[in-house]
Amino acid sequence: MLRLLPLAPLLALAACHDQANGGGAGARDQIRVVGSSTVYPFTTMIAEQLVATDPDARAPVIEATGTGAGMKLFCAGIGAAYPDIEDASRRMHASEYRDCQAHGVGPVLEVPIGIDGIAFAEAKSGPKLALTPTDLYLALAAAPRGRPNTARTWADVNPRLPAVPIQVYGPPATSGTRDALADLILAKGCDAVDPVARGLASRDPEAHRARCSRIREDGVYIDAGENDNLIVQKLQSNPNALGIFGYSYLEENRDSVNGVPIDGVPPTYQAIASGRYPGARALYIYVKKAHIDAIPGLRAFLDLYAANWGPQGPLVARALIAAPPAMRARAAAIVARAIPLDPATLS
Repeated sequence: MLRLLPLAPLLALAACHDQANGGGAGARDQIRVVGSSTVYPFTTMIAEQLVATDPDARAPVIEATGTGAGMKLFCAGIGAAYPDIEDASRRMHASEYRDCQAHGVGPVLEVPIGIDGIAFAEAKSGPKLALTPTDLYLALAAAPRGRPNTARTWADVNPRLPAVPIQVYGPPATSGTRDALADLILAKGCDAVDPVARGLASRDPEAHRARCSRIREDGVYIDAGENDNLIVQKLQSNPNALGIFGYSYLEENRDSVNGVPIDGVPPTYQAIASGRYPGARALYIYVKKAHIDAIPGLRAFLDLYAANWGPQGPLVARALIAAPPAMRARAAAIVARAIPLDPATLS
């Protein structure tokens, strides 16, 4: 297979046309997407619309690999053998962008599609937990305050909580939701109670992450994979357990699970959209610019996304939280003009 080097943009684009439509990697006339299980249902809806509006379009192939695993696939190369789009429940890391460029991917579009919240959920018959970021840090961190975690019940973490075992079903290490859990919840709880960690935050971010965000591996936190529906099922069979997934899965399963308030704020559409809920985050799709005109239907697919992510759109009906107007306008401009991501903004 031809391995492309990062040459001039026109040469890279021409090579992508060759690979995506009959070159060394073989022809491909359908869109391929990898990445976040949280973004998966929204991208699936857009794929359904593409097929419904264009009888000649082939159904896109969409895989819920997790954000981190999807980034590896997305950045592995350019052409028909590699995905066109990465669904992401967090921003691309600077190291991932460098990996893309090392493999000749070239310009990448970063398109925020809406807002989501990391939802903590329990069964309807659960213990009615109400937690704080500090509670979750003390329950889930591998070494809170620098010491091995020995907490076994929620009462061990906070005497005001019930003495039921800590058991949490959550996403794997490759998941953007797990990254957001670490950054938005555990790190905040850590800084609130650990002066050593506060001193590390700006001086040594890697040491800060190791102290605050590394999740315990003694069976209290259970990696449930990328299947968020499986977590909902686990909560039915284990009503004292806690589950972690995107807000859309909570909304779809309100008849069987309850959202757990964090800092007194329940995970609702209004609370997440306003930023009051501590686990609010943006969702993204990343697109290879060189593939936009090489893969049939890709440009129309992006246009459909932009046409459907508004407050009254069908994506919101499927539990996407519409981004603020300014963010939506910027995202629409990125799609319309194929404006590439500025890597200097990544961390």
